[in-house]
Amino acid sequence: MTVGIVLVSHSAKLAEGVAELAAQMAPDVRIVPAGGMPGDGGLGTDYDEVVAATQRADSGAGVVLLYDLGSAQMTAELAVESLADPSAAVVADAPLVEGAVAAAVAAQSGADREAVREAATGAGLAPDLAAVHEVPEEGVEEQELTLVNEVGLHARPAAVLVRSLSSFEAEVSVRLGAQEADAHSVLALMSLGARQGDRIVVRARGRQAGEAIAKVTELVDTSFGE
Repeated sequence: MTVGIVLVSHSAKLAEGVAELAAQMAPDVRIVPAGGMPGDGGLGTDYDEVVAATQRADSGAGVVLLYDLGSAQMTAELAVESLADPSAAVVADAPLVEGAVAAAVAAQSGADREAVREAATGAGLAPDLAAVHEVPEEGVEEQELTLVNEVGLHARPAAVLVRSLSSFEAEVSVRLGAQEADAHSVLALMSLGARQGDRIVVRARGRQAGEAIAKVTELVDTSFGE
């Protein structure tokens, strides 16, 4: 079971589009769009539809709801309060698109409901970029790799990398030029703008640092399964 996600938007097309994008990175997660008004397809949010979407999204691990504009937040919160078990769902104060992507990847990795909510809300923060360390820190392993896949570290490859590292006990980062990003964050990795042919440095620290670097090397060598 994975945590489900509901996207509450004033526009049905917007909710459906974001759900489609997030689903590309989290194929096993229930991502249910709940946008627009019933019948005429006008702009707005429908309480009954959000309740039904929340129920459909729940596979037993809970649900995280995201919203686009002010009144959508109220609709989402009212829907959660009306559930037979309100503790089964939570509303995340997060940007809809970035939050949905981050939440979906976290859910795909097996995170619990609170961790999925935190992933969504964290997507509203500035990307986790750090200055380059000229000398490797003690206990840190490094590997330089060349990206060979066509799109580099963009959305889907970044999501594959994050999901693949979730099972390792290691802190991992990816460095490109003068920037270094947390390898457990899709948005931070995408912010590097790493493209085909770029040379990146993977740095890892922790009990399974070596295994984590080996996994990243495998992903890069196999073009992230593309």
